[in-house]
Amino acid sequence: MPSVDSEVGTLRQVLLHRPGAELSRLTPRNNDQLLFDGIPWVGRAQTEHDAFAGVLRARGVEVLLLADLLGEALVHPAARATGMGAAVDELRLGVDLADALRTHLAEAEPAALAAVLMAGMTFEELPNGSLGLVRRMHHPHDFAINPLPNLLFTRDSSVWVGDRVVITSLAMPARRRETSLTDLIYAHHPTFAGGLRRAYGAHSAPVEGGDVLLLSPGVVAVGVGERTTPAGAESFARSVLADGLAHTVLAVPIAQSRASMHLDTVCTMVDVDAVVMYPAVRDALEAYPLSADGSGGVRVDGPVPFLPAAAEAMGIAKLRVIDTGLDPVIAEREQWDDGNNTLAVAPGVVVGYERNVETNARLEDAGIEVLRISGSELGSGRGGPRCMSCPVHREPVP
Repeated sequence: MPSVDSEVGTLRQVLLHRPGAELSRLTPRNNDQLLFDGIPWVGRAQTEHDAFAGVLRARGVEVLLLADLLGEALVHPAARATGMGAAVDELRLGVDLADALRTHLAEAEPAALAAVLMAGMTFEELPNGSLGLVRRMHHPHDFAINPLPNLLFTRDSSVWVGDRVVITSLAMPARRRETSLTDLIYAHHPTFAGGLRRAYGAHSAPVEGGDVLLLSPGVVAVGVGERTTPAGAESFARSVLADGLAHTVLAVPIAQSRASMHLDTVCTMVDVDAVVMYPAVRDALEAYPLSADGSGGVRVDGPVPFLPAAAEAMGIAKLRVIDTGLDPVIAEREQWDDGNNTLAVAPGVVVGYERNVETNARLEDAGIEVLRISGSELGSGRGGPRCMSCPVHREPVP
């Protein structure tokens, strides 16, 4: 039964996406728009991802691959309708071209349809006979259906809180369609269909999974910055508090910048009482504690310093903080290279990028086991092991 109530409970099942043809769509002309800082070597990115999945499997984790689940879910007519409805934009394509494209996709096999929904389609690839002004006035390599290269970062489009799934609302235009795919997987794939309960809807205010940290059972931190809005954090808090999934939600303002796009780019849990954190924000992070007000609403307190507030809500004396580095230049470099973005596979055992040498050494000095992986190509979209994984089932922490 899917359930996640912490960041560090022993990981048993996780959703990943092996990078595919969607990464091949990236060019110097579109990579900024599609939120990548470089043009990844796709074959090497796949090799690195396979090694990441292998590390998890070696630790007893069942790895679910998004592309496989999507293709299997698309055998259902309702799932196909959802996927095509999100992908075919009639306002942009016009009625005639949109109708022709829907007809073409309706005849595709599930695996072929899944490939288009992930990798997109250019005007050059449209079915023969689809002429008209819209097609004529676009460059052949323009996208009739946009690719989704950020599917790699499965953390953002859904997150589990307790036994319920949150289908998030993604802020950036390049990523908004991702939730349609995770939504239809959770609705129609036999792994999840039947009895699955949801905690938050994708049509609500923006919340992204990289901003959601399950500090301990009943305590959730939500970053508020470039990707998650104050309205999204408040709506999310209202939902999980009303459902009894949390007793405290800490809304944590973070800088609205590429380097700190999510809370998990500056802070992640590595043990039941420990975080790895970018030292430049260690003393500056604040939190607004949110709790149920007893009448169906949300009480907002603060702001207060984040670390003491988190420890108090978690019922511990103090959170141990492991810095990404003492030298400010090294700390800044390793924060940019996702040194803070670790994935815990068990209490005190995390996966991290091998290139963050000082961060990994400091973690090990603090008693944390680090499972190192290569990420020279995977990191071109600004995401680490946590970003690339959506835990579906963790054991309760001892």
